Amino acid sequence: MKNNMKELREGRGISQGKLAIMCNVSRQTINAIENNKYDPSLELAFGIADALETTVDSLFKYHKKNKKRG
Repeated sequence: MKNNMKELREGRGISQGKLAIMCNVSRQTINAIENNKYDPSLELAFGIADALETTVDSLFKYHKKNKKRG
């Protein structure tokens, strides 16, 4: 899952640390999500979207992997 969290966060002048506090997670968790190394729970995704004053759909983009049918 891809996201534009960093751009939205920076555009609002919010540091990773501040966003982490707002969402009750560690700064490392925010960093991992921004770098597409960790997919947040649904609850956390909604919390991040709320903190950044956006929607989950605007924050995260799902890219369906192509599957071969046999």
